Formats: sequence, C-alpha cells, structure tokens
Amino acid sequence: MSRQPTLKQLKYLCAVAEHQHFGQAARACHVSQSTLSASIVELEDVLSASLVERNNRSVLLTALGNEVVARARAVLTDVDDVVALCEASREPFQGTIRLGVIPTIAPFVLPKMLKALRTEHPICKMFVREDLSHALVNALQVGELDVLLLALPFPTEHTDTIALFEDPFYLATLPNSRLALSQKLRTKDLHGAEMLLLEEGHCLRDHALEACKLREMDVTVPYQATSLTTIVQMVANGIGTTLLPKMATDAGIADGTDLVLRPFDEPDVGRQIGLMWRKKTPRKHEFGLLGAFIQSCLT
Repeated sequence: MSRQPTLKQLKYLCAVAEHQHFGQAARACHVSQSTLSASIVELEDVLSASLVERNNRSVLLTALGNEVVARARAVLTDVDDVVALCEASREPFQGTIRLGVIPTIAPFVLPKMLKALRTEHPICKMFVREDLSHALVNALQVGELDVLLLALPFPTEHTDTIALFEDPFYLATLPNSRLALSQKLRTKDLHGAEMLLLEEGHCLRDHALEACKLREMDVTVPYQATSLTTIVQMVANGIGTTLLPKMATDAGIADGTDLVLRPFDEPDVGRQIGLMWRKKTPRKHEFGLLGAFIQSCLT
C-alpha cells in the first residue's frame, strides 16, 4: 500500500498557501521554519508531485498544488467536524469553543459574556479571535473557528445564522451642530454631512450607510479610522459627525466628551447582531444555546 499524507502535512501546506511565506506559515503553525519546510518536501515526496514553487522572494503554489490545497482544506474541515461531533455528544459548554468576533462588537460584548461563562460554565474553554468579517468567515470555512459573532447579513455560502438582537445606530455630534439642533432626526438629514467612517473592510461602515439609505457619494468622508474610539475623539474635536452602535454608547465610548448622542426618529436604523456557523457542523444545538446565553448576558 502506498504511503499517504498526514493531516499535519496537509495543515502545513494550507498554511503555506494562506501566507505564501514559509516563515509566516511556520509561526502560524507554531513550528520552526525548517520543520515546516521539511514536512512540505516530505509531502511532495509522498505524492510524487511538485506542489510549491520556491524562490528568494515568495512562495507560489503550482496549479496542482492549488487543487491539493482546496481538497486538503475540505479534509481538515471534515476532521474538525469529527472532533466536533464527539464534543457535541457531551453536555453543552463542556469542551472548547473557538469564537470569532468582529472589532465593533468584541469590546462591548465579550467582557460581560466571558465573565458569565467562567462563572456558569467553568469547564468550557473559549478561544477568541478578533478580526474583520471577511477574515473570520474564511477561518470558519476552513475549520479554524467554530462559530462567529458578527453583524448580519454577511454574504457567504455553506453557513447557517441566527439573529440575536438589533443594535440601533446613534448619531454622535457636537451640541452646536445642525444635526444636534434639529427637532427630529431623520436619515435624509445626513445627506451632504461630513461623516467619519471606519476604513474599508469593516462591515459597520457598510451597515451604517445601508441603514441610513446612503451611498458614499451622499456624504463627505474627511477621515477614516480603524477603531470607533479614534472616530469618537475626532468628532469630539470638531471633525464631522459619525454613527455609533448602541452597544458602544451603552459601554460609555463617548464618556468624557461633549458629544450629543441622538437616536433616529424612524425605525430600522441599525444593524443586526447574530451568530454564524458551518452548515455541516454537528454542534448547531450548542451554538443555539450560546446565542441564548449571549442574549441573557446583555439584558
């Protein structure tokens, strides 16, 4: 019987495909570069095929290498699901949960949730990765994460979602601004306003514009930031206005500033927060309970 590749070899190959750099892939896999490189060479020997093109500047996959990576990712995800199946046979919250959370949710939800989890389910080990939605969904699809806490909807395939709660947007502006002095605040009032937004890639940016029925051409964007905290400080210093999710205002993100926080006088100006998991996961019941647990932590 011919030799077969190991799961570790397939994992290392997928890491090389993701990072296109042996050193970065080795760090991601927590091994030395020589160990990872030797494993890839051994994999190519086992398969009698060239999978990786090496030069001094970068690492590229051959056409066959790309096909092998696609199948290897599916194999590794299926193996993760086998482990998840066994974990699902136990009582909920008795094993490990790898949770992905976007940056505009993590600091406002995780402190309460993790504290309650330690108290009520001390055996459960929750590992958290904070990243942008696109990166988290990719990690979910390849089995690096079990479940995501993010803003919905987010376009992807082979996943299930559950909505947890609505997170309304508040307008943050200085007390003497036109929008602060208006009797009623409508989304149409934002047309032509200087609006500070998060950088491209943050789904809060897209959801805020969509909820207010705005296109980027409808507002002036004098500045973009990577965090809500930075945007709040810019607005507090007289640069434009912004939209903040209620969970951030409830957490006191504008405390210590002179900003006025105004709700909109019309419905459905906000984002929906929910969980996402792979459609094939056997832990759907547990993740549903996780959603209910998160809801209970925030009420």
